[in-house]
Amino acid sequence: MAAVNGTEAALVEWVRGQVAQRLAAAARQESALDARARIQTGQRLIAEVLDGYAAHALRAGQAPLAEDAEQRVATAVFNSLFALGGFQPLLEDETIENINANGCDNVWVRYADGTRAQVPPVARSDADLIDLLRTIAARTGIEERRFDRGVPRLSVQLPDGSRLFAVMAVSARPAVAIRRHRYLTVTLRDLQLQGSLDRRLAAFLAALVRSRKNVLICGGTSIGKTTLLRALAAEISPAERLVTIEDAYELALDRDIDAHPDVVALQAREANVEGEGEISMAELVRWALRMSPDRVIVGEARGAEVVPMLNAMSQGNDGSMATVHASSSRGAFARLATYAAQAAERLPIEATAMLVGGAVHFVVHLDAAPDGTRVVSSVLEVTGADGRHVTANEVFRPGPDRRAVPGVPVRAETLQELEAVELDTRDWWTP
Repeated sequence: MAAVNGTEAALVEWVRGQVAQRLAAAARQESALDARARIQTGQRLIAEVLDGYAAHALRAGQAPLAEDAEQRVATAVFNSLFALGGFQPLLEDETIENINANGCDNVWVRYADGTRAQVPPVARSDADLIDLLRTIAARTGIEERRFDRGVPRLSVQLPDGSRLFAVMAVSARPAVAIRRHRYLTVTLRDLQLQGSLDRRLAAFLAALVRSRKNVLICGGTSIGKTTLLRALAAEISPAERLVTIEDAYELALDRDIDAHPDVVALQAREANVEGEGEISMAELVRWALRMSPDRVIVGEARGAEVVPMLNAMSQGNDGSMATVHASSSRGAFARLATYAAQAAERLPIEATAMLVGGAVHFVVHLDAAPDGTRVVSSVLEVTGADGRHVTANEVFRPGPDRRAVPGVPVRAETLQELEAVELDTRDWWTP
Protein backbone atom coordinates (compact mmCIF):
# COMPACT_ATOMS: atom_id res chain seq x y z
CA MET A 1 0.00 0.00 0.00
CA ALA A 2 1.42 3.36 -1.05
CA ALA A 3 2.29 5.76 1.71
CA VAL A 4 -0.15 8.54 2.37
CA ASN A 5 0.96 11.67 4.19
CA GLY A 6 -0.98 12.61 7.28
CA THR A 7 -3.41 15.12 5.77
CA GLU A 8 -7.04 14.25 5.26
CA ALA A 9 -6.99 15.88 1.81
CA ALA A 10 -4.15 13.58 0.73
CA LEU A 11 -6.06 10.55 1.99
CA VAL A 12 -9.13 11.65 0.01
CA GLU A 13 -7.02 11.89 -3.14
CA TRP A 14 -5.45 8.49 -2.55
CA VAL A 15 -8.76 6.74 -1.85
CA ARG A 16 -10.29 8.44 -4.88
CA GLY A 17 -7.50 7.09 -7.10
CA GLN A 18 -7.87 3.57 -5.72
CA VAL A 19 -11.64 3.57 -6.17
CA ALA A 20 -11.44 5.05 -9.67
CA GLN A 21 -9.05 2.29 -10.77
CA ARG A 22 -11.22 -0.48 -9.33
CA LEU A 23 -14.38 1.09 -10.70
CA ALA A 24 -12.87 1.17 -14.20
CA ALA A 25 -11.92 -2.50 -13.87
CA ALA A 26 -15.43 -3.40 -12.69
CA ALA A 27 -16.94 -1.55 -15.64
CA ARG A 28 -14.75 -3.51 -18.06
CA GLN A 29 -15.77 -6.81 -16.48
CA GLU A 30 -19.47 -5.94 -16.56
CA SER A 31 -19.21 -4.51 -20.11
CA ALA A 32 -21.23 -1.47 -19.02
CA LEU A 33 -22.62 -0.27 -15.72
CA ASP A 34 -25.73 1.86 -15.68
CA ALA A 35 -25.73 4.95 -13.45
CA ARG A 36 -27.38 3.24 -10.47
CA ALA A 37 -25.09 0.19 -10.63
CA ARG A 38 -22.03 2.42 -10.97
CA ILE A 39 -22.96 4.38 -7.85
CA GLN A 40 -23.68 1.23 -5.85
CA THR A 41 -20.38 -0.30 -6.96
CA GLY A 42 -18.58 2.92 -6.09
CA GLN A 43 -20.05 3.03 -2.59
CA ARG A 44 -18.96 -0.55 -2.02
CA LEU A 45 -15.45 0.14 -3.30
CA ILE A 46 -15.06 3.24 -1.13
CA ALA A 47 -15.93 1.17 1.93
CA GLU A 48 -13.52 -1.60 0.88
CA VAL A 49 -10.60 0.79 0.31
CA LEU A 50 -11.18 2.52 3.66
CA ASP A 51 -11.42 -0.85 5.41
CA GLY A 52 -8.15 -1.84 3.80
CA TYR A 53 -6.55 1.42 4.88
CA ALA A 54 -7.73 0.88 8.48
CA ALA A 55 -6.35 -2.70 8.50
CA HIS A 56 -3.02 -1.45 7.17
CA ALA A 57 -2.86 1.21 9.89
CA LEU A 58 -3.50 -1.37 12.62
CA ARG A 59 -0.81 -3.70 11.26
CA ALA A 60 1.62 -0.79 11.28
CA GLY A 61 0.77 -0.01 14.90
CA GLN A 62 -1.03 3.21 14.01
CA ALA A 63 -4.42 4.40 15.18
CA PRO A 64 -7.17 4.02 12.57
CA LEU A 65 -9.18 7.00 11.43
CA ALA A 66 -11.83 8.27 13.80
CA GLU A 67 -15.36 7.47 12.65
CA ASP A 68 -16.23 11.08 11.79
CA ALA A 69 -12.98 11.54 9.84
CA GLU A 70 -13.59 8.35 7.89
CA GLN A 71 -17.10 9.53 7.05
CA ARG A 72 -15.74 12.86 5.81
CA VAL A 73 -13.24 11.07 3.59
CA ALA A 74 -15.90 8.72 2.22
CA THR A 75 -18.25 11.63 1.49
CA ALA A 76 -15.52 13.68 -0.19
CA VAL A 77 -14.51 10.73 -2.39
CA PHE A 78 -18.11 9.99 -3.34
CA ASN A 79 -18.79 13.64 -4.17
CA SER A 80 -15.66 13.78 -6.30
CA LEU A 81 -16.49 10.65 -8.29
CA PHE A 82 -20.28 10.74 -8.47
CA ALA A 83 -21.49 14.19 -7.46
CA LEU A 84 -20.09 17.72 -7.82
CA GLY A 85 -16.98 17.59 -5.69
CA GLY A 86 -16.48 20.53 -3.37
CA PHE A 87 -19.64 22.19 -4.65
CA GLN A 88 -21.85 19.32 -3.49
CA PRO A 89 -22.12 20.29 0.22
CA LEU A 90 -23.05 23.84 -0.82
CA LEU A 91 -25.71 22.59 -3.23
CA GLU A 92 -27.19 20.44 -0.48
CA ASP A 93 -27.64 23.50 1.76
CA GLU A 94 -31.18 24.66 0.97
CA THR A 95 -30.53 28.10 2.46
CA ILE A 96 -27.91 28.92 -0.19
CA GLU A 97 -29.09 30.64 -3.36
CA ASN A 98 -25.98 31.56 -5.32
CA ILE A 99 -22.43 30.16 -5.28
CA ASN A 100 -19.50 32.12 -6.73
CA ALA A 101 -15.93 30.83 -6.88
CA ASN A 102 -13.11 33.16 -7.95
CA GLY A 103 -10.53 30.41 -8.08
CA CYS A 104 -10.56 27.26 -5.99
CA ASP A 105 -10.24 28.96 -2.59
CA ASN A 106 -12.03 32.30 -2.90
CA VAL A 107 -15.58 31.00 -2.66
CA TRP A 108 -18.63 33.04 -1.70
CA VAL A 109 -22.27 32.16 -1.22
CA ARG A 110 -25.40 34.23 -0.94
CA TYR A 111 -28.15 32.96 1.31
CA ALA A 112 -31.89 33.26 0.80
CA ASP A 113 -32.05 36.13 3.30
CA GLY A 114 -29.61 38.17 1.20
CA THR A 115 -26.53 37.76 3.40
CA ARG A 116 -23.20 36.71 1.89
CA ALA A 117 -20.39 34.67 3.39
CA GLN A 118 -17.07 33.19 2.39
CA VAL A 119 -16.88 29.38 2.59
CA PRO A 120 -14.06 26.79 2.42
CA PRO A 121 -12.29 25.95 -0.86
CA VAL A 122 -14.09 23.75 -3.38
CA ALA A 123 -10.88 22.22 -4.78
CA ARG A 124 -7.22 21.84 -3.80
CA SER A 125 -5.95 23.99 -6.68
CA ASP A 126 -7.20 25.92 -9.67
CA ALA A 127 -6.08 23.03 -11.89
CA ASP A 128 -8.20 20.64 -9.81
CA LEU A 129 -11.12 23.06 -10.10
CA ILE A 130 -10.83 23.05 -13.90
CA ASP A 131 -10.68 19.23 -13.89
CA LEU A 132 -13.78 19.13 -11.69
CA LEU A 133 -15.64 21.44 -14.07
CA ARG A 134 -14.70 19.26 -17.03
CA THR A 135 -15.93 16.19 -15.14
CA ILE A 136 -19.22 17.94 -14.31
CA ALA A 137 -19.64 18.92 -17.96
CA ALA A 138 -19.06 15.34 -19.09
CA ARG A 139 -21.85 14.10 -16.82
CA THR A 140 -24.49 16.59 -17.90
CA GLY A 141 -25.52 15.22 -21.26
CA ILE A 142 -24.52 14.13 -24.71
CA GLU A 143 -23.68 17.52 -26.19
CA GLU A 144 -20.09 18.58 -26.76
CA ARG A 145 -18.88 20.39 -23.65
CA ARG A 146 -15.26 21.51 -24.03
CA PHE A 147 -13.67 23.71 -21.40
CA ASP A 148 -10.16 24.85 -22.28
CA ARG A 149 -8.30 27.83 -23.75
CA GLY A 150 -10.00 27.24 -27.10
CA VAL A 151 -13.46 27.21 -25.50
CA PRO A 152 -12.96 29.19 -22.27
CA ARG A 153 -16.58 29.20 -21.10
CA LEU A 154 -18.90 26.48 -19.83
CA SER A 155 -22.66 26.61 -19.29
CA VAL A 156 -24.45 23.52 -17.98
CA GLN A 157 -27.55 22.63 -16.01
CA LEU A 158 -26.83 20.63 -12.87
CA PRO A 159 -28.96 17.63 -11.83
CA ASP A 160 -30.89 19.69 -9.27
CA GLY A 161 -31.84 22.28 -11.89
CA SER A 162 -29.19 24.83 -10.92
CA ARG A 163 -27.32 26.62 -13.68
CA LEU A 164 -23.50 26.59 -13.68
CA PHE A 165 -21.47 29.05 -15.72
CA ALA A 166 -17.67 29.10 -15.68
CA VAL A 167 -14.84 30.87 -17.46
CA MET A 168 -11.09 30.30 -17.68
CA ALA A 169 -8.17 31.84 -19.58
CA VAL A 170 -10.07 35.14 -19.98
CA SER A 171 -9.79 35.69 -16.22
CA ALA A 172 -6.77 35.57 -13.93
CA ARG A 173 -8.20 32.45 -12.26
CA PRO A 174 -11.03 30.10 -13.24
CA ALA A 175 -14.32 31.61 -12.08
CA VAL A 176 -17.60 29.83 -11.43
CA ALA A 177 -21.12 31.11 -10.83
CA ILE A 178 -23.92 28.75 -9.83
CA ARG A 179 -27.48 30.03 -9.72
CA ARG A 180 -29.66 27.92 -7.50
CA HIS A 181 -33.35 27.37 -8.14
CA ARG A 182 -34.70 26.61 -4.71
CA TYR A 183 -38.32 26.43 -5.85
CA LEU A 184 -38.66 24.27 -8.96
CA THR A 185 -42.29 23.72 -7.97
CA VAL A 186 -43.90 26.89 -6.66
CA THR A 187 -47.34 28.49 -6.61
CA LEU A 188 -48.67 32.00 -6.12
CA ARG A 189 -49.86 30.85 -2.71
CA ASP A 190 -46.26 29.97 -1.81
CA LEU A 191 -45.10 33.43 -2.87
CA GLN A 192 -47.92 34.97 -0.85
CA LEU A 193 -46.75 33.11 2.26
CA GLN A 194 -43.21 34.34 1.62
CA GLY A 195 -44.41 37.95 1.54
CA SER A 196 -43.73 38.54 -2.17
CA LEU A 197 -47.34 39.56 -2.80
CA ASP A 198 -50.63 39.77 -0.95
CA ARG A 199 -53.79 37.72 -1.39
CA ARG A 200 -55.42 40.31 -3.64
CA LEU A 201 -52.48 40.51 -6.05
CA ALA A 202 -52.09 36.72 -6.10
CA ALA A 203 -55.74 36.40 -7.14
CA PHE A 204 -55.26 39.09 -9.80
CA LEU A 205 -52.21 37.41 -11.34
CA ALA A 206 -53.93 34.02 -11.31
CA ALA A 207 -56.88 35.56 -13.15
CA LEU A 208 -54.52 36.99 -15.80
CA VAL A 209 -53.30 33.46 -16.53
CA ARG A 210 -56.80 31.94 -16.55
CA SER A 211 -58.08 34.67 -18.89
CA ARG A 212 -55.14 34.01 -21.23
CA LYS A 213 -53.46 37.38 -20.98
CA ASN A 214 -49.94 37.70 -22.39
CA VAL A 215 -47.69 38.58 -19.47
CA LEU A 216 -44.15 39.96 -19.44
CA ILE A 217 -42.24 39.63 -16.16
CA CYS A 218 -39.35 42.03 -15.60
CA GLY A 219 -36.84 42.99 -12.94
CA GLY A 220 -33.15 42.95 -12.13
CA THR A 221 -30.75 40.03 -11.91
CA SER A 222 -31.66 37.31 -9.38
CA ILE A 223 -34.82 39.12 -8.31
CA GLY A 224 -37.10 36.10 -8.78
CA LYS A 225 -38.40 36.43 -12.34
CA THR A 226 -38.08 32.72 -13.13
CA THR A 227 -39.70 31.79 -9.81
CA LEU A 228 -42.68 34.05 -10.49
CA LEU A 229 -42.97 32.63 -14.01
CA ARG A 230 -43.14 29.12 -12.55
CA ALA A 231 -45.82 30.26 -10.10
CA LEU A 232 -47.90 31.77 -12.90
CA ALA A 233 -47.48 28.61 -14.97
CA ALA A 234 -48.87 26.61 -12.03
CA GLU A 235 -52.21 28.31 -12.78
CA ILE A 236 -52.31 26.84 -16.30
CA SER A 237 -54.64 23.90 -16.80
CA PRO A 238 -52.88 20.52 -17.09
CA ALA A 239 -54.91 19.99 -20.28
CA GLU A 240 -52.92 22.68 -22.12
CA ARG A 241 -49.87 21.99 -24.28
CA LEU A 242 -46.87 24.19 -23.44
CA VAL A 243 -43.67 24.86 -25.35
CA THR A 244 -40.91 26.49 -23.33
CA ILE A 245 -37.91 28.20 -24.94
CA GLU A 246 -34.74 29.04 -23.04
CA ASP A 247 -31.14 29.93 -23.58
CA ALA A 248 -30.34 27.46 -20.80
CA TYR A 249 -32.81 25.09 -19.13
CA GLU A 250 -34.07 26.68 -15.91
CA LEU A 251 -37.88 26.69 -15.89
CA ALA A 252 -38.16 22.90 -15.49
CA LEU A 253 -41.92 22.88 -16.17
CA ASP A 254 -41.45 19.55 -17.93
CA ARG A 255 -40.24 18.03 -14.65
CA ASP A 256 -43.62 18.52 -12.98
CA ILE A 257 -45.62 15.98 -14.98
CA ASP A 258 -48.62 16.22 -12.68
CA ALA A 259 -49.10 19.95 -13.23
CA HIS A 260 -47.79 20.00 -16.81
CA PRO A 261 -48.05 16.60 -18.50
CA ASP A 262 -47.73 17.98 -22.05
CA VAL A 263 -44.60 20.14 -22.26
CA VAL A 264 -41.91 20.46 -24.91
CA ALA A 265 -38.82 22.14 -23.42
CA LEU A 266 -36.49 23.66 -26.02
CA GLN A 267 -33.00 25.01 -25.38
CA ALA A 268 -30.85 27.13 -27.66
CA ARG A 269 -27.61 25.54 -28.83
CA GLU A 270 -24.26 27.16 -29.37
CA ALA A 271 -22.09 26.42 -32.39
CA ASN A 272 -19.66 23.51 -32.05
CA VAL A 273 -15.88 23.83 -32.23
CA GLU A 274 -16.11 23.98 -36.04
CA GLY A 275 -18.49 26.94 -35.76
CA GLU A 276 -21.50 24.94 -36.95
CA GLY A 277 -24.77 23.74 -35.49
CA GLU A 278 -25.94 26.90 -33.71
CA ILE A 279 -29.68 27.11 -33.04
CA SER A 280 -30.82 30.48 -31.72
CA MET A 281 -33.76 31.22 -29.46
CA ALA A 282 -35.31 33.21 -32.31
CA GLU A 283 -35.28 30.07 -34.45
CA LEU A 284 -36.73 28.01 -31.60
CA VAL A 285 -39.63 30.44 -31.23
CA ARG A 286 -40.44 29.92 -34.90
CA TRP A 287 -40.19 26.15 -34.47
CA ALA A 288 -42.41 26.29 -31.40
CA LEU A 289 -45.27 27.80 -33.38
CA ARG A 290 -45.31 24.69 -35.57
CA MET A 291 -45.71 22.39 -32.57
CA SER A 292 -49.38 23.18 -31.85
CA PRO A 293 -48.77 24.96 -28.53
CA ASP A 294 -51.58 26.36 -26.43
CA ARG A 295 -49.03 28.70 -24.89
CA VAL A 296 -45.42 29.62 -25.66
CA ILE A 297 -43.25 30.49 -22.66
CA VAL A 298 -39.87 32.17 -23.20
CA GLY A 299 -37.60 31.80 -20.19
CA GLU A 300 -35.69 35.01 -20.78
CA ALA A 301 -35.95 37.30 -23.80
CA ARG A 302 -32.64 39.05 -24.43
CA GLY A 303 -32.06 39.23 -28.14
CA ALA A 304 -33.47 38.70 -31.60
CA GLU A 305 -36.11 36.28 -30.30
CA VAL A 306 -38.28 39.18 -29.09
CA VAL A 307 -39.66 39.80 -32.58
CA PRO A 308 -40.95 36.26 -33.26
CA MET A 309 -42.03 36.08 -29.59
CA LEU A 310 -44.15 39.22 -29.90
CA ASN A 311 -45.52 38.02 -33.22
CA ALA A 312 -46.50 34.74 -31.56
CA MET A 313 -48.28 36.62 -28.77
CA SER A 314 -50.21 38.73 -31.24
CA GLN A 315 -51.16 35.91 -33.63
CA GLY A 316 -53.29 33.64 -31.52
CA ASN A 317 -51.05 32.24 -28.79
CA ASP A 318 -52.75 34.21 -26.04
CA GLY A 319 -51.67 33.34 -22.53
CA SER A 320 -47.99 33.29 -23.45
CA MET A 321 -45.38 34.58 -21.01
CA ALA A 322 -41.75 35.69 -20.93
CA THR A 323 -39.20 37.37 -18.69
CA VAL A 324 -36.86 40.26 -19.47
CA HIS A 325 -34.25 42.24 -17.54
CA ALA A 326 -35.46 45.76 -16.80
CA SER A 327 -35.09 48.15 -13.89
CA SER A 328 -38.74 49.23 -13.98
CA SER A 329 -42.03 48.11 -15.48
CA ARG A 330 -41.95 50.83 -18.13
CA GLY A 331 -38.26 50.19 -18.72
CA ALA A 332 -39.24 46.81 -20.16
CA PHE A 333 -40.57 48.57 -23.27
CA ALA A 334 -37.23 50.26 -23.93
CA ARG A 335 -35.45 46.95 -23.47
CA LEU A 336 -37.74 45.22 -25.98
CA ALA A 337 -37.19 48.07 -28.45
CA THR A 338 -33.42 47.69 -28.11
CA TYR A 339 -33.59 43.96 -28.80
CA ALA A 340 -35.95 44.43 -31.74
CA ALA A 341 -33.62 47.02 -33.30
CA GLN A 342 -30.76 44.52 -33.12
CA ALA A 343 -32.78 41.66 -34.64
CA ALA A 344 -32.59 40.67 -38.28
CA GLU A 345 -35.83 42.53 -38.94
CA ARG A 346 -34.23 45.80 -37.67
CA LEU A 347 -37.58 47.11 -36.50
CA PRO A 348 -37.77 50.87 -35.97
CA ILE A 349 -38.96 52.09 -32.59
CA GLU A 350 -42.41 53.01 -33.89
CA ALA A 351 -42.97 49.52 -35.32
CA THR A 352 -41.73 47.90 -32.12
CA ALA A 353 -44.07 50.04 -30.01
CA MET A 354 -47.00 49.03 -32.19
CA LEU A 355 -46.00 45.36 -31.99
CA VAL A 356 -45.59 45.45 -28.19
CA GLY A 357 -48.84 47.38 -27.79
CA GLY A 358 -50.73 44.70 -29.68
CA ALA A 359 -48.96 41.67 -28.20
CA VAL A 360 -48.31 42.26 -24.49
CA HIS A 361 -51.31 42.66 -22.19
CA PHE A 362 -49.60 43.08 -18.82
CA VAL A 363 -46.11 43.79 -17.47
CA VAL A 364 -45.25 42.62 -13.94
CA HIS A 365 -42.20 44.17 -12.27
CA LEU A 366 -40.26 42.65 -9.36
CA ASP A 367 -38.18 44.63 -6.87
CA ALA A 368 -36.62 44.21 -3.45
CA ALA A 369 -38.43 45.53 -0.36
CA PRO A 370 -36.39 47.39 2.29
CA ASP A 371 -36.16 44.17 4.31
CA GLY A 372 -34.64 42.35 1.32
CA THR A 373 -37.76 40.36 0.39
CA ARG A 374 -38.32 40.01 -3.34
CA VAL A 375 -41.72 41.46 -4.09
CA VAL A 376 -44.06 42.23 -6.95
CA SER A 377 -43.82 46.01 -7.09
CA SER A 378 -45.73 47.15 -10.16
CA VAL A 379 -48.23 45.85 -12.72
CA LEU A 380 -48.91 47.68 -15.97
CA GLU A 381 -51.87 47.10 -18.23
CA VAL A 382 -50.74 47.78 -21.80
CA THR A 383 -53.32 49.84 -23.67
CA GLY A 384 -51.68 50.32 -27.08
CA ALA A 385 -49.05 52.50 -28.72
CA ASP A 386 -48.68 56.19 -29.50
CA GLY A 387 -45.92 56.79 -32.01
CA ARG A 388 -42.62 55.74 -30.43
CA HIS A 389 -44.20 54.97 -27.05
CA VAL A 390 -46.11 52.02 -25.63
CA THR A 391 -49.05 53.29 -23.59
CA ALA A 392 -49.95 51.61 -20.31
CA ASN A 393 -51.78 52.16 -17.04
CA GLU A 394 -50.15 51.21 -13.73
CA VAL A 395 -52.95 49.15 -12.19
CA PHE A 396 -50.74 48.19 -9.26
CA ARG A 397 -48.05 50.64 -8.17
CA PRO A 398 -45.24 50.48 -5.59
CA GLY A 399 -46.39 51.21 -2.05
CA PRO A 400 -44.24 52.68 0.75
CA ASP A 401 -42.39 49.37 1.15
CA ARG A 402 -42.22 48.79 -2.65
CA ARG A 403 -44.92 46.13 -2.45
CA ALA A 404 -47.62 46.62 -5.07
CA VAL A 405 -50.87 48.33 -4.07
CA PRO A 406 -53.86 49.15 -6.32
CA GLY A 407 -53.29 52.08 -8.67
CA VAL A 408 -55.29 53.01 -11.77
CA PRO A 409 -58.33 50.73 -12.36
CA VAL A 410 -58.11 48.23 -15.18
CA ARG A 411 -60.09 49.02 -18.30
CA ALA A 412 -63.77 48.06 -18.29
CA GLU A 413 -63.34 45.41 -20.98
CA THR A 414 -60.42 43.88 -19.07
CA LEU A 415 -62.45 43.90 -15.88
CA GLN A 416 -65.23 41.97 -17.59
CA GLU A 417 -62.75 39.35 -18.82
CA LEU A 418 -61.26 38.94 -15.36
CA GLU A 419 -64.68 38.70 -13.74
CA ALA A 420 -65.54 36.00 -16.28
CA VAL A 421 -62.83 33.83 -14.67
CA GLU A 422 -64.32 34.51 -11.23
CA LEU A 423 -62.09 37.34 -10.01
CA ASP A 424 -63.88 39.56 -7.49
CA THR A 425 -62.36 43.06 -7.63
CA ARG A 426 -64.93 44.89 -5.51
CA ASP A 427 -63.39 47.80 -3.56
CA TRP A 428 -59.91 47.22 -5.07
CA TRP A 429 -59.70 50.57 -6.84
CA THR A 430 -62.04 52.54 -4.60
CA PRO A 431 -60.57 56.00 -3.87
